[in-house]
Amino acid sequence: MTTPMSGGQAAVAALEAEDVSHVFGLIGSATMEMFDALYDSPIKMIGVHDERTGTHMADGFARASGRAGVVLAGQNGPGATNLVTGLSQAKAAFSPVVSIAGMLAQGHIYRDAFQEVDQQALFTPVTKKTWTAPSADRVPELLREAFRTALSPRQGPVQLNLPRDVLAAQADFPPLQKPSGYRNQSVPAAQDADIKAAAKMLLGAHQPVIIAGGGIKNTRGHEAAIALAEALNCPIVTSPGHGDAIPFGHPLNAGQMGPRGNAVASRLVKEADVILALGTRLGFNATFYTYDNINRDAQIIQVELEPTAIGRFFPVSMGIWADARTCARQLTDVVNLLRDRANADAWTRDFQAERHAFLTRRDADAIMTNPMQPSGLFKTLRDVLPHDAAITMDAGTLCLQATDALNYWTPGSLFTPLDFGLVGFSMACGIGVKCAEPDRPVVSLMGDGGFGMTVSELSTAVDHGINTVTVVMNNKCWGAEKAYQRDFFNGRYIGADVSSPPFDKLAELYGAAGFKADRLDEVGPAIEAALACGKPAVVDVAVDPSALYSFRRDSFKHRGG
Repeated sequence: MTTPMSGGQAAVAALEAEDVSHVFGLIGSATMEMFDALYDSPIKMIGVHDERTGTHMADGFARASGRAGVVLAGQNGPGATNLVTGLSQAKAAFSPVVSIAGMLAQGHIYRDAFQEVDQQALFTPVTKKTWTAPSADRVPELLREAFRTALSPRQGPVQLNLPRDVLAAQADFPPLQKPSGYRNQSVPAAQDADIKAAAKMLLGAHQPVIIAGGGIKNTRGHEAAIALAEALNCPIVTSPGHGDAIPFGHPLNAGQMGPRGNAVASRLVKEADVILALGTRLGFNATFYTYDNINRDAQIIQVELEPTAIGRFFPVSMGIWADARTCARQLTDVVNLLRDRANADAWTRDFQAERHAFLTRRDADAIMTNPMQPSGLFKTLRDVLPHDAAITMDAGTLCLQATDALNYWTPGSLFTPLDFGLVGFSMACGIGVKCAEPDRPVVSLMGDGGFGMTVSELSTAVDHGINTVTVVMNNKCWGAEKAYQRDFFNGRYIGADVSSPPFDKLAELYGAAGFKADRLDEVGPAIEAALACGKPAVVDVAVDPSALYSFRRDSFKHRGG
């Protein structure tokens, strides 16, 4: 039996078949048939103010829920081009975003029509795959393919362009398939021989370390990674941006490693004799691609779901193509069976003492004076943020410093734009996270520049009752760049300063709650009040404008700074 529908109705029916709960979108004339079909749909339409930030919301929703996040750009041309930044971010983070955009009618292609742009070519470099639907009857098929592609390893964003005439055309559609009928549900496990060989290498190590990356974080594989670390009695470090892969409170957790991490975790990787890279590419943020951040003489066992990532940046002693969580479980079974372990206990005891001293010193050395310093702000945040909070970050040096300065007690609680370095991501991502986990406190950290880029989405939060808290670390400048101008360009400041209205008052004008913290002792009460107010909230925090830090000093070695 078939059902007559328009292409737009079929698109919404296909989303319903995928059990989509939210669509983040901006209305436009090119997709009116889809929006009209959403009117009667159980899918919740979250109307946004900009397609870029709508994509960040879908990205945050996807990362928090483990399901695909959906964004709909209603207008072809400029509506579609606004998606590019958000999709580039999602691709860098391997986030399964299904992006849909209207497109001009097929009869107008190549005629310099109104709002014409080659959307197929535009999105191809920034997605896993891009399609343009040729006819109404193909719309459900291509949406099935879009979800399958986005959610297949390695996950990532996809784009489907829907021409106006395709959405308006009628066709007869058979019953739509549910995902269980066609989607892969299994992941690859490692070969038994490889597991046994890797286990022997780990058991023979005197200074072993596990690096837990996105392959552990994104699969919520912390229990498997912890069980392996406990069986080996060895430390776990996390790759940058994945500090929540392992709960903060676990005694074998050293925190984030590498040039963006802390000294304790970084030393472990620089001195380890065997490194188990568990679901990590050992890429730029973890290593800067140099042996300055990883022991040249270590034996590296790299476990990756993406085979082209194995040994890509560093030679490995053993490469294992497998799901990281599954492989960790396999290794634990063999390690517990063999039990012939070299004495690595001294290595681990020394690390734990050093880690304890580091955390104690981090609190003791925090500057708790005014004007407010980043270390004092971060200590206050550590003290006041709920242990179950989801925390979203922006780019910029304050957020980069905060990434390893906060404590992530619950796996799946840190959301960053680290791989793309995107300013203006955090609040919008937090809105998407809150839609996925409405009962969880969501706190978004941003600088004043990034918040100013995306402040209009406060309306989205207010209109839909999405009660996140945004903490604006307001230092009245583009801090990273101003630091570089200070340190490497003789203080020749240009374009570095930012002027803004009082963000607490601006939040109130949007219908949100606004709080101001000019002094450090005001920060904790302001955040607690914001979390309890029952509305979207903004906390405007005055950070010392002179507290600047050059994060990427390696980029300016040529200037001798």
